[in-house]
Amino acid sequence: MTTPPTAARPQDLTALDDETYLSFWRERHLCTLTTLRPDGSPHVVPVGVTYDRETGLARVITSGSSKKARNVLAAGPEGARVAVCQTAGRRWATLEGRARVRTEPDRVAEAVRRYARRYEREPRPNPARVVIEIEVTRALGHA
Repeated sequence: MTTPPTAARPQDLTALDDETYLSFWRERHLCTLTTLRPDGSPHVVPVGVTYDRETGLARVITSGSSKKARNVLAAGPEGARVAVCQTAGRRWATLEGRARVRTEPDRVAEAVRRYARRYEREPRPNPARVVIEIEVTRALGHA
């Protein structure tokens, strides 16, 4: 078994193959999403997150009018730098990357499907739902 990533050793996701770390992202945990407000200050909110190793995407479903979605949109087409984190006792994990708001129905439906599987419940209906897709570039943690 490989050593889980640590704060002192960030991992490129292509090299991250530790099953313990990845399984932590499949367990049911409340997470946080950190975005930056236009003034540069952090906006941290509780969210549900899914991570897909094959595509390198973390996904957060939300309303298109939410502050987190507006913060991501304000960063422009290159995307916003964000982080999603989760903790459980001494275990913790952070995924960092570039986020973009996606509105395509198939992408939103895929995010909802993944959310329902991880959190073992369907999210409430929301006709204004979007998905914040995060292209993960860095992983930190100790699982």
